[in-house]
Amino acid sequence: MKKLSARRRHPLAALVVLLFALAATGGLYAAFAPADKAKADEAQTSLAIDEGKKLYAVGCASCHGTGGQGTSDGPSLVGVGAAAVDFQVSTGRMPAQQNGAQVPKKPKVYTAAETEQLAAYVASLGAGPETPSKSQYSLDGTEDSANGGQLFRSNCAQCHNFSGKGGALSNGKYAPPLDGVSPKHIYEAMQTGPQNMPSFPDSVMPEKEKRDIIAYLDKVNSDDTESPGGFQLGGLGPVAEGLFAWVFGLGALVAITIWVAARTTKAKKS
Repeated sequence: MKKLSARRRHPLAALVVLLFALAATGGLYAAFAPADKAKADEAQTSLAIDEGKKLYAVGCASCHGTGGQGTSDGPSLVGVGAAAVDFQVSTGRMPAQQNGAQVPKKPKVYTAAETEQLAAYVASLGAGPETPSKSQYSLDGTEDSANGGQLFRSNCAQCHNFSGKGGALSNGKYAPPLDGVSPKHIYEAMQTGPQNMPSFPDSVMPEKEKRDIIAYLDKVNSDDTESPGGFQLGGLGPVAEGLFAWVFGLGALVAITIWVAARTTKAKKS
């Protein structure tokens, strides 16, 4: 009887066996689940590329070439990246209605899902800037808008005006106004340098500085921003406002002077 009782299992033995089994199952899951997830992501990306290629063949290949190599009607898309596609297509600039000095913003043609598919296909043609995540361009209150203003005046104001109201360039080109433009599209424009704009990759302008610029534009174009000079006149600056005062203000004074002189002459004759 003593021998049998010695072989009797401890009451906690079953619990220990169960814990080991769960640990083993968890280990197996950890070993195989990432591989399964990677395969699923790869399959999803492959599907997006295939669908994007179909959309590209219909709406883009006539100008940019069947393989994105470019033609006389459109530049090469090899290496422009997903961010460039998202910017151009989401703002309606692409597909372009006609060739010209600059492609204007217009209502978009493709849905968000179709835009992602087009971006996936173009990205597969060559490495380029990826579509930014929300954390990269969203404002969270940690941005330095004063620093953003300094960066904007140093790098952007020459074309877009110091408050982002836009301006004319040579040969029919122009820098579009930036008020009302979404933070994502401003970030993508800095990443990719669309049309006449230079690009500012992270190696030149880090994410933090890009968000500072976005914060500055958001603040300077806010409805709460005061204009100590009175009428903004499109935010063109003191030269334009001074010219406006000279032309219209001085013109009004001359007109009043002539009217007073005429009235005085009539009074004397009578």
